[in-house]
Amino acid sequence: MNNVGTAAERLATAARDRVPCAPVRDLIGDDEAYAVQQLNVAARIDGGAAVVGRKIGLTSPAVQRQLGVDQPDFGVLLDDMTYEDGAELPTSGLLQPKVEAELAFVLTADLTDGPFDEETVAAAVGHVRASLEIVDSRIAGWDITFADTVADNASSGLFVLGTERVGLGDVVPRDVSMVLSVNGEERSTGTGAACLGDPLTALAWLATMAAKLGDPLRAGDIVLSGALGPMTGVQAGDHVEATITGLGTVRASFAKQEA
Repeated sequence: MNNVGTAAERLATAARDRVPCAPVRDLIGDDEAYAVQQLNVAARIDGGAAVVGRKIGLTSPAVQRQLGVDQPDFGVLLDDMTYEDGAELPTSGLLQPKVEAELAFVLTADLTDGPFDEETVAAAVGHVRASLEIVDSRIAGWDITFADTVADNASSGLFVLGTERVGLGDVVPRDVSMVLSVNGEERSTGTGAACLGDPLTALAWLATMAAKLGDPLRAGDIVLSGALGPMTGVQAGDHVEATITGLGTVRASFAKQEA
């Protein structure tokens, strides 16, 4: 097994055994990280999961500072990660969960032919929804570099979509503001401008990267565009709520662990 395969197996074993592992940066560099991600995503698809979209990570300067990285990345969203507003989320498969609030773009057109900018990607957006992303790391203590988080499917866990579906004619993504609370306590605030200056800029970045890698964004894809503020830790029994101006409130709770 080469280093890419060894890194993928290390992360897959951590997820399966629910025991965080050592970082994989001893095995791979930044250029190999997406190959590791693709191996483990393919394994999940072979196990019956279906791709529903992508997530953009590391778009917020606050989150970049938290994790010590300086560029965005992306991961793959699968149907077994998807929950609707108000859901009780399982905690058994989560290792070190944190939550952040962001915009979810739902596409109604393919994004195959660049170049892409805010205007061209906006034309492909059917509607926007408030969302919660529950990020997680298979790597112990969130001791990650860029290569580690990319290999780990951009530290993906679960995500929750808000009920309200709003067209871009009724909301300006860069102008929204967000407040996220856990158990009624305010934990994170931010704005659309915190996401690469504009969540549509993040979407254009992703469209460019996806097309370059030969797997472009398609109609029907959900795209989580990146955190609007700092992520915060959560645990079993917590109740989370995020309100984003123009998009309403999205809520979720984390199932209590059985004794």
